[in-house]
Amino acid sequence: MNENEQLIHKFYTAFAKADAKTMCECYHNAIQFQDPAFGKLNGNDACQMWNMLMEKSKGNIKIEFSDITADNFSGSAKWIATYNFSKTNRKVINEIHAQFQFRDGLIVNHIDYFDIWKWSKQALGFKGLLLGWTGFMQKQIQKQAMTSLQNYIKTHS
Repeated sequence: MNENEQLIHKFYTAFAKADAKTMCECYHNAIQFQDPAFGKLNGNDACQMWNMLMEKSKGNIKIEFSDITADNFSGSAKWIATYNFSKTNRKVINEIHAQFQFRDGLIVNHIDYFDIWKWSKQALGFKGLLLGWTGFMQKQIQKQAMTSLQNYIKTHS
């Protein structure tokens, strides 16, 4: 396992232990994170997102990861998060493909890809089933996620 593969492994091992501090130590100061739920986050906002998610889950999140590959510049992994969505208490099993770019021995770019419609059907139920595939609903999901993050950052600054 090369250094960047070890770094990805460290990131997900910390995630599985709900250790957002160690996760953030894997990120470069110039981190850019993106996923379908939060959209694009830069710098400390990405770390605050992980802090918020770990706090909201209260340790009730299961993380499984596999297929870690990396070279000197980029890498990828597959991971599955199993948890109850905090707003509805509905069980979610989210299968994610992550891509990474590295700088100075740290993750500088992290993009998580997952099916937002599949996620919304699980997290939101019938409403997600009917509307989760629409651009409107996907923008609402991002807006709500960002509002939660902004509120979290305000109360934890």
